[in-house]
Amino acid sequence: MARKVFFSFHYARDVRRIVQIRNSWVIRAKGEAQPFYDAADFEEAKQRAGGIEKWIEQQLKGTSVTVVLFGAETFERQWVQHEIKRSYELGKGILAIDIHKVKDPQLGADVQGKNPLDYWHVELDGRNVPFSSLYKTYDWVDHDGYHNISDWIEEAARAAGR
Repeated sequence: MARKVFFSFHYARDVRRIVQIRNSWVIRAKGEAQPFYDAADFEEAKQRAGGIEKWIEQQLKGTSVTVVLFGAETFERQWVQHEIKRSYELGKGILAIDIHKVKDPQLGADVQGKNPLDYWHVELDGRNVPFSSLYKTYDWVDHDGYHNISDWIEEAARAAGR
């Protein structure tokens, strides 16, 4: 089943890496990979009139999974943190993918950043549990994201009951 997916990321630093990942299924032979549909325009669309929070809400509507694509500075991004929080509140499937080894065509690979899922915690059985313990994290290069992203998305959706 094709999934409608929201991608959360740091536009300015990682956009050229993101383009490679978001379009990875487009270049495959028909039937080789199940496509996913991106609910979000690039982050620059958030700068339009009407407010960023409203734009995020509109983009999350109808999605089943939020994929957090994180690089060196994504952890610190206010709107990435907000997107993760709202995705959790809305019961979306969530997964994180470390993209620091994806080669930017101009700058090459980057330094590794913190997982943004470490920022959020939930209390379970009296313990403060980070989202990174509740949701899976992958490395795009080490875990062969090119061939596996559709499976990761499907698994996150099913885990969320979607």
